[in-house]
Amino acid sequence: MEYRQLGSSGLRVPALSFGAGTFGGKGPLFSAWGTSDATEARRLVDICLDAGITLFDTADVYSDGASEQVLGEAIKGRRDAVLISTKTGLPMGDGPQDWGASRARLIGAVEAALRRLGTDRIDLLQLHAFDASTPTEEVMGTLDRLIADGKVRYAGVSNYPGWQIMKAQSLADRHGWPRLVAHQVYYSLIGRAYEWDLMPLAADQGVGALVWSPLGWGRLTGKIGRGRPIPAGSRLHETAQFAPPVEDEHLYRVVDALEAVAAETGKTVPQVAINWLLRRPTVSSVIIGARDEAQLRDNLGAVGWTLTPEHVAALDAASDVLPPYPHTPYRQQEGFARLAPPMV
Repeated sequence: MEYRQLGSSGLRVPALSFGAGTFGGKGPLFSAWGTSDATEARRLVDICLDAGITLFDTADVYSDGASEQVLGEAIKGRRDAVLISTKTGLPMGDGPQDWGASRARLIGAVEAALRRLGTDRIDLLQLHAFDASTPTEEVMGTLDRLIADGKVRYAGVSNYPGWQIMKAQSLADRHGWPRLVAHQVYYSLIGRAYEWDLMPLAADQGVGALVWSPLGWGRLTGKIGRGRPIPAGSRLHETAQFAPPVEDEHLYRVVDALEAVAAETGKTVPQVAINWLLRRPTVSSVIIGARDEAQLRDNLGAVGWTLTPEHVAALDAASDVLPPYPHTPYRQQEGFARLAPPMV
């Protein structure tokens, strides 16, 4: 397993990390992801550690805390061998203090997560969504306090707009607070919007990307393609309403390219899709999920080899889309194109 720096921090993370959203399995969304109990989760953690995966990602909202609890049971007795990443900020209830990133909410959420995980520290705490109702100074000051208290080692965000990340970094610099070092983002061959603004920002500000849903919410598994509708048993039947949207023709064009590269390399479609992501700038780790051992072992086959430049070019071309304004003229008009920034 290759290990990489998380952004500009000193924390080294594996190129592949494991998403524990399949642990616990409560509610219509998360039960469709997976229902691993502590025994099955422990087996999956064993396989990960044997392969060099040491970073495990979860969130308080996953199965109403059950994911954190099951993960804590699965790593019991080997806490020092793993890195725990968890997220908070999305609603955990209907009360006024049950959502967001206020000082009270963050401190309480971290203490609750530590209890569920059965640990004294969180290696990486990420704010799960931008809370427009809480001043950024309050958020960053609270993260500084949590890090100073030793309850959190590093801080990051997830699904954030670029301007808010930049504002947070500026405030951190002004006050001498720890900077954000990670951004957990949706990025895949059928969802490349991360590249337009957030990737250049990450490169400039030393923010490492932790990629969620690298297979496009289960669409790049090789089971869906032209003339192949969503198969029975796919979680897309229950969860498509929550998935990042993609037009059918764009999906099929990307799948066609993936299948051609997979045939030439002897790899599976998911392995090719993940390997492409591992080559992208600013990507520190790609989060893989698995409902069972077979899925996990297949995803592990995404490392240890490299796509050829020709294969990368074919995948780039198939997945390329015209970006929205203000990026459009830099692709369409000669004068703008001359001023376009270099590829990150």
